[in-house]
Amino acid sequence: MLVKILIAVVIVVLGLAAFVATRPAEFRVTRTASFAAPAPVVFAQVNELRKWEAWSPWAKKDPQMKQSYEGPAAGAGAVTSWVGNKDVGEGRMSIVESRPAELVRFKLEFFKPFAATNSAEFTFKEQGGRTAVSWSMSGRNNFVGKAMSVVFDFDKMIGADFEAGLASMKTIVEK
Repeated sequence: MLVKILIAVVIVVLGLAAFVATRPAEFRVTRTASFAAPAPVVFAQVNELRKWEAWSPWAKKDPQMKQSYEGPAAGAGAVTSWVGNKDVGEGRMSIVESRPAELVRFKLEFFKPFAATNSAEFTFKEQGGRTAVSWSMSGRNNFVGKAMSVVFDFDKMIGADFEAGLASMKTIVEK
């Protein structure tokens, strides 16, 4: 009887592992908002990392978060590192590409609660006095990430933070 139970457990574990292995190896989360402001004004909120404190959804989740800055104040080479509570973790964000009023691309390094390296970007498209802003994050899912995606909907979780951040930024740039 014990042997049959162990065989059943092994089969279930192997089946679950096989299912997890079929999950997507890559992910991408994108949210877009339209702002009644010129692209250079919106771009400045993203390109200068110290300005994130006013609109970042993670700054609101942990007002006691410790942040430090390195490199130039804005643009490629600007870096911020943070250590926060369980909702924000610990990591580092570096601007790797910056094209005025068009694009800001980041390298995101997460250390806690789990290690990961992802890419993020903001794109800006001005048209008719409004600016469409897209915020995206993409990366690769290792086995643990694939397993977590079975239980958690990262698009909803991360997307909700992106929506909150874009809404906060909108109130700032439309003043």
